Amino acid sequence: MALSDHLRELRARILKMALVITGSFVLALFFFDPLFQLVLDPYLEAQKSLPDGRTEATTAGAAGGFLLYLKLCGLAALIGSSPLWLYQIWAFILPGLHRNEKKWSAIFGVIAGPLFLLGIAIGYLTLPKGLEVLIGFTPADLTNLVEFNDYLTFFIRTLLAFGIAFEIPVFVVMLNLAGVVKGRTLGAHRPWIVIGTFIFAAVITPSGDPFTMTFMAVPMVVLFGISEIIARLNDRRRERRSINAGLSPDEASPL
Repeated sequence: MALSDHLRELRARILKMALVITGSFVLALFFFDPLFQLVLDPYLEAQKSLPDGRTEATTAGAAGGFLLYLKLCGLAALIGSSPLWLYQIWAFILPGLHRNEKKWSAIFGVIAGPLFLLGIAIGYLTLPKGLEVLIGFTPADLTNLVEFNDYLTFFIRTLLAFGIAFEIPVFVVMLNLAGVVKGRTLGAHRPWIVIGTFIFAAVITPSGDPFTMTFMAVPMVVLFGISEIIARLNDRRRERRSINAGLSPDEASPL
């Protein structure tokens, strides 16, 4: 295709993405109440575990409620329509990939999507405990007023941190498939990987409490273990292929 054809295709796909997100935003406006309750529930659960009067949810300014509608429905539209607009990006890139690259990109999408959702689910379940720990530092004579727009930002950051963290082992496997990382190397540095995982979880979790950190770090360590097993199996497959081709692992191919 000529450059002008690529630009026309890009414009068409961007328009489709804009229409999908706009339509999802309008649809989300009709479901504002359940969406609002879904976001507020972790805070209410944390509030029940704290002494009466310790914290209250508020919104600031005359336009606070209106901005809350826009922000929450926009977020729901972006997340809810993500399979459709992500497909448009993938479909634009797909013709430029080789057959093997197409296969691995499809496998990556199938594995990475559920892992990201799993991370978000765990983040949502642990969020009440994190809020309870953070708000619990408020002195007994004070009331912690939680401005909902700030809380929504905190809510998004927490779930994204969990979702992205669960993607890291997938990238480790992809690096192994690309020949950058060996399974034996992962095994040799396993203790440091475990320590680094807990440090990473402590830094990336917005609440910073040990409960939330542990709930992020332990599944990540398990996923790293699985990625190491996959990497070792893939290395053995490569070695067998090299031997069958008449080459030793340390011998350069004619290419």
